[in-house]
Amino acid sequence: MNETEKAPLPHPLVALLPILVLIAFLSTAIYLFGSESLSGGSQIALVLGTSVCVALSMMVYRVPWKAFEQRITKTIGDVAVTLLILLAVGMLSGSWMISGVVPTLIYYGVQIMSPQFFLVSACVISALVSLLSGSSWTTIATIGVALLGISEALGIDAAWTAGAIISGAYFGDKMSPLSDTTILASSATGTDLFVHIRYMMYTTVPTFLITLIIFFIAGLGNGEGAELQVAEYTEGLDRTFNISLWTLLVPVLTGVLISWRVPSVITLFASAIMAGIMALILQPHILHQIANSYELSTFMSLMKGLAITYYGSTAIDTGNTALNDLISTGGMAGMLNTIWLILCAMCFGATMVASGMIESLTRVIIRFARSRFTLVGTTTCTGLFLNLTTGDQFISIVLTADMYRNAYRQQGYESRLLSRTTEDVATVTSVLVPWNTCGMTQASVLGVPTLVYLPYCFFNLISPLMTLLVAAIGWKIKQVKEP
Repeated sequence: MNETEKAPLPHPLVALLPILVLIAFLSTAIYLFGSESLSGGSQIALVLGTSVCVALSMMVYRVPWKAFEQRITKTIGDVAVTLLILLAVGMLSGSWMISGVVPTLIYYGVQIMSPQFFLVSACVISALVSLLSGSSWTTIATIGVALLGISEALGIDAAWTAGAIISGAYFGDKMSPLSDTTILASSATGTDLFVHIRYMMYTTVPTFLITLIIFFIAGLGNGEGAELQVAEYTEGLDRTFNISLWTLLVPVLTGVLISWRVPSVITLFASAIMAGIMALILQPHILHQIANSYELSTFMSLMKGLAITYYGSTAIDTGNTALNDLISTGGMAGMLNTIWLILCAMCFGATMVASGMIESLTRVIIRFARSRFTLVGTTTCTGLFLNLTTGDQFISIVLTADMYRNAYRQQGYESRLLSRTTEDVATVTSVLVPWNTCGMTQASVLGVPTLVYLPYCFFNLISPLMTLLVAAIGWKIKQVKEP
């Protein structure tokens, strides 16, 4: 077959086979390895799914290997900055902990925040930070980690806390004009950015209010035995770290960088460096303990301890086992399983696109889009489907917008309906998929497996349903033939 000639689209049933193989092997990996499946089992499942896709395409439909190679190269190139962000997050999580930033936030936070109102407070705080920063990833990697530590000291379930943090972070991410996904959804559909944001309010604000009510009611039962646990945590932290308000200069300066709209990867790296300097000033005894090299000079021992904090795992003895687990860190090395998983997921998504299997399946779905509700419904299904198959929210947003742009125009619906529907699904459900870049990252950062926090991400779960409800009612949906 001539390389310039386009291969025929695979039959939808054939296109479904790699996905069924992937689901079967992922289920097996989760059954066999549980939360450890991200350490290799899930990667093998993705590689096998990729292999089935490539084998069927090359043998049955004569798709040249060059097509797969080019698409894989482009797709991995597109997520290169994401991988750098993950390494920066690893540096930041280690340095913020060892420098005393997170311990200080936990120390004062557990004494200020009420267990009964913690979940709703965590959701609101995460929403505000994400709205100002435009990044759910930055929010979760910074204030999210601190909030999770506070929740453990208050005796609140980590899965509920992770759900509150993620719900708030993704609300702020969606509604922020600084958010890359918000900008992408509006630009991919040809919608003005602020028109897009205002139109999302009709589905996003009610969803967020329902989410806050759920967390408020759920939090009322918290607080039993919290005082004793808070005392144990504060004593352990005070005994181990030099608790000082000076450490809060790091998050304040990080906030300044965010307000200046400095790119996320630069902000995270800069924040990690600032935290490292703070560790040298306020926590030298901990750096010496991490280095564990008494034959070295004082300066070299500090440098070794700081380097390990950035790239490796750290374990500090506080005299409290639960607190020890809380303040342990993995550094950049702790992100390698996630990076490995992202690379495998990107390969699977790239081969599914290059083979035409994604297009074949979505053509079947789009046939059902004959009314307002079915059009929005099929768009919703497609966004979720692409998050499951391509492993990346950015790919999902772009492909969904491309596939449905003409359908919305032909049926006389405004582009803002497509942009809102795309983001109501593609952006928020990505964090619920264990092998999606968002799901993998947040599980690694928070230390809570995706399938564990998934039932408590109420904002992310309700958003697609609210989109369908608003479409069924027809609220603020205009059908006007575009010139």
